[in-house]
Amino acid sequence: MQGWFFVLILVLTAGALFYVGRSRAVSAVGGDSTLLHSKPGFHGAFVMICGIVPAVLVFFTWLLFSRYLTNAFVASQLGADFANLATIEQQALMRNMRSFADRTDLSALGAIEVNAVEAYRSFVTNTALALQAVVAVLVIVGSWFAVRAISKDLRARQIVEKTVMVVLIAASGVAILTTLGIVLSLIFESIHFFQKVNFLDFLFGTHWSPQSAFEGVGEEATGRNSEVFGAIPVFAGTLLITAIAILVAAPIGLMSAIYLSDYASPKLRATAKPILEVLAGIPTVVYGFFAALTVAPFFRNTGEAVGISVSSESALAAGLVMGIMIIPFVSSLSDDVINAVPQSLRDGSAGLGATKSETIRRVILPAALPGIVSALMLAISRAIGETMIVVMAAGLSANMTVNPLEAVTTVTVQIVTLLVGDQEFDSAKTLAAFALGLVLFCVTLLLNVIALRVIQKYREQYD
Repeated sequence: MQGWFFVLILVLTAGALFYVGRSRAVSAVGGDSTLLHSKPGFHGAFVMICGIVPAVLVFFTWLLFSRYLTNAFVASQLGADFANLATIEQQALMRNMRSFADRTDLSALGAIEVNAVEAYRSFVTNTALALQAVVAVLVIVGSWFAVRAISKDLRARQIVEKTVMVVLIAASGVAILTTLGIVLSLIFESIHFFQKVNFLDFLFGTHWSPQSAFEGVGEEATGRNSEVFGAIPVFAGTLLITAIAILVAAPIGLMSAIYLSDYASPKLRATAKPILEVLAGIPTVVYGFFAALTVAPFFRNTGEAVGISVSSESALAAGLVMGIMIIPFVSSLSDDVINAVPQSLRDGSAGLGATKSETIRRVILPAALPGIVSALMLAISRAIGETMIVVMAAGLSANMTVNPLEAVTTVTVQIVTLLVGDQEFDSAKTLAAFALGLVLFCVTLLLNVIALRVIQKYREQYD
């Protein structure tokens, strides 16, 4: 059953059950809905929930585990022929099995692949029919019991509201479970990586060349890998480009916010702020093209004119363009925070004889500091996670330097580079991406903790 067809059937069934439940509730009291404990609409929703929710839960549970069950069934059907294959060959067979399932001509495939496709087709057909039957039975039985339970004393409103609350809790839990899943996947894969590479050598090593990784599980391979997975140059490049971006975005964004909130006329503010926020909507690949085709050549030509050697791909070009990109994150959020400062603070400062500039420096900015720090931390996190601009303007060279005129690379760029193409996920080269991701996650988490502490400290002074 295709997804869109299932959704259509689900919507039509839900509408029909709602109508049946509502009509049943009205007829149960002879047409006088005032005699009902809950409004007729809640009775309709009650029948709809009883008929749809169990069926939907079964359906999505099947979608969650169907891939594993299918692979297990096919493997059991193939028997020893499948068990004798290497792990990589088994994974390739399962992928090919699904890609060839819709083809009618299987003459180009081997015997084991043909058997796998036939077993897959048989399992999918039979389980689809069984799933449709189970879903239909659940809808019929659930709605039948719900209709029979309808009476004037049924507390349908409480049941519906509790169900909605459970759905809301489940929706909010999705973000938590997703974050937990990301963290656990990073941790587990990073543990596998650190079994091949020494942790301290990775964290404090000064040579990054994952293409030179050596495979093996012995101490010799581990030691040789530790020599080429020193991540300090990658971290240094990330910090350098982020620092340049913040040095561009922070003063421009903050001064723009101050002007828009306290100096600009309402008409100018209504025009300038949306134009400034357009920068946040431009795709990063466009910024990358701009940095690679305009900014980087400009710096290189300017350096040649004054006798300074500037790389064709430099941290300065990438950081400058990245800073322009994150200006709206600083200006827009800071503007909202500054406007949220109570007018009474401004009036009190003016009443004491302070000028507008003094009021901004000594009253408004300290009061708005927690929000400004949050805006800066968001901008820093955005800069650390940027990839496309760095790829196109700063290059892929893991140089350990603080010279902004040289080519550098960042953590996100290396993650993309390590995971591009067909890679074996048990090699040190590929697992290094997860170790870099774990470090990046810890850094952004630390930034968020710092921002929260600053917010808590200064919010107490101005509440």
